[in-house]
Amino acid sequence: MDAILALDAGTGSIRAVVFDTKGKQLAMSQQEWDHPADPRFPGSMNFDVTENWRVTAECIRAAIQESGISPSCIKAISATSMREGFVLYNKEGKEIWACANVDSRASEEVSDLKQLRPFLEEDLYSLSGQTFALGALPRLLWIKKNQPEIYKETATITMLNDWLLYKLCGKLQADPSNGCTTGIFNIKKRCWDEQITKECQIKGNLFPPVHEAGTLLGHVTPGTAKITGLTEGTAVFSGGGDAQLASVGVGVVKEGQTLVSGGSFWQQEVNVALPVPHPEQRIRINCHVLSHLWQYETIVFFPGLVMRWFRDAFCTEEKKLAKELGRDPYELLEEQAAEVPVGSYGITPIFSDVMNFISWRHASPSFTNLSLDPERCGKKELFRAIEENAALVTLGNLKMIQGHTGYYPDEVIFAGGASKGKLWCQILSDVLGIRVKVPLVKEAAALGTAIVAGYGAGIYSTIEKAALEIVQWENIYEPNKENHALYAKVFEKWQAIYKEHLSLSDRGLTKHMWKAPGSV
Repeated sequence: MDAILALDAGTGSIRAVVFDTKGKQLAMSQQEWDHPADPRFPGSMNFDVTENWRVTAECIRAAIQESGISPSCIKAISATSMREGFVLYNKEGKEIWACANVDSRASEEVSDLKQLRPFLEEDLYSLSGQTFALGALPRLLWIKKNQPEIYKETATITMLNDWLLYKLCGKLQADPSNGCTTGIFNIKKRCWDEQITKECQIKGNLFPPVHEAGTLLGHVTPGTAKITGLTEGTAVFSGGGDAQLASVGVGVVKEGQTLVSGGSFWQQEVNVALPVPHPEQRIRINCHVLSHLWQYETIVFFPGLVMRWFRDAFCTEEKKLAKELGRDPYELLEEQAAEVPVGSYGITPIFSDVMNFISWRHASPSFTNLSLDPERCGKKELFRAIEENAALVTLGNLKMIQGHTGYYPDEVIFAGGASKGKLWCQILSDVLGIRVKVPLVKEAAALGTAIVAGYGAGIYSTIEKAALEIVQWENIYEPNKENHALYAKVFEKWQAIYKEHLSLSDRGLTKHMWKAPGSV
C-alpha cells in the first residue's frame, strides 16, 4: 500500500499523520509542546528547535508504527505549520534563534518602524498584503537591537514548516503561502522583496529560494531515517501555511470558494484571482498554495479558547456527567443551549472585534446585558451566546470582504474543532444566511499537506482535482431564513455595543483582550 506522511506543526502540538492515496487517515500521532517565554523579554514566545525536533521524530516513528505499514510504503512527505513563526540559521545551516507565531516582544520596534516615514506600513501593505502586526520585520529589528551577535551571525530565515522539511532532507527553502506572512514578500510576484528590507533597515541577504507547494526538495537523509524510522531516500516536497493547506484539505481550491476554519482562532479564507489591497488595510492578503490564487483572510480571536475557558470555569457538572456517559461535554452543553431562542435573551458577549489589520485590537472580554432571571441568564444561555458571537464576528468579516470585492459566498466550508458542534454549525448557517458544509476529515491541514506531497510525487495529476475528488462531506446545514432575519438585528446591536466597549479599552478604563504591537 502506498502512503503519504504529513507533518502539522500547530501552536499547541505537533502531529504526524499518515494517509493512503485515497485520503483515508491511517494513523496519527500527536504530542503537545510549549513555547516558553524568556523572562528577560516580555511578550517573547520561544521555539525550542532541539526539543521540538525530538518530539517530532517521536511522532513520526509512532505514526508509522500505528499505521501498520512498512516505512518504505511512504512515497512522499511534506509539512505545514502555524504561520508567522520562523527560524534563523547561521552560514553553516545551524539553527541559532526561533520564535513561535504570536511572539510579541517587538512592540517598540513596531513603533520604530512607523516612525521611519509617514505611511510606511500602508505602502508596504500594498506590496506584501501584511501589516507589522504579525510579521517578521519588527522581530528581526528586535534581534538587531537586543541580540546583535545573533543578528550578525544570521545567514538565512525560514518558516517553521520549512524548518521541518530541512530537518528531513537538508535543504533550506521557503514557500509562498507561509513565507508571505513575514511581510517581506511581494504578494503579486510571490517572491522575496528586498525593497522592503531596505526600507526597514534589515539586511537583504537572508532569503532562501522560493518553491511552490509540491516541489521536490530532496530526500530523507540517513541521520533523519535513523531517528524517525523513515526509509532513507523518501521524497520530501515543499508544503505551506496551515490555513492555506487546510483550504486544500477541504476542497477550497477555486476562485470564490470560502473556508471558515474554527479552532482557537477562527479564520475566514476567501479565494481570489487577483490580490487587490484593501484601501483601509483592514484585510490580510496571503498567497494560496495554488500558484494562480490568493486569499483574503480575516481572523476572529479566541472563539475556541473562550469556549474552553467557559467549559473549565463554569461547567464542572457537565464535564463530570460527560465522563460518566463517555460523551463530549460540549455536546451536552449544546443540547441544553438548543432550547435557548435566537439572540440568547439579549446577552451580548464582548470578545473579538471584526478584523482591522492596520490597527488590530479587541475590547476587554466581558458579557453585557445580563439579567437576574435564572431562567433567562444561566449556563445554557451564556454558552449559546458564545457560539452566536463567533458567528456574528464571522459575518462582519465576510461583509467587510464583500464591501471590498462585491462578493458574498453562497456557501462556506466549515472545518476545525468547532465544526464538530451541530448547534454551532446551524447557528453559523443561520447567521450567515447560507449553506454550511462540514467535511468528514477533521485533520484538514494535514490532508491538504498530503495532497500537495502526493501531487509532487506524481500520485495526483493536479492539486485541485485531487482535493475535489478526495474531500467528502459529513454534514450539510441549510439556513433558517426566519432566524437569519433575527440575527441581522442582533448583529447591528452587537456592533453598536462593541464600539462602546472598545472605546472603554482605548481610553484605558478596561484592558484590551489583545492588542497588536504598535496598534493605536
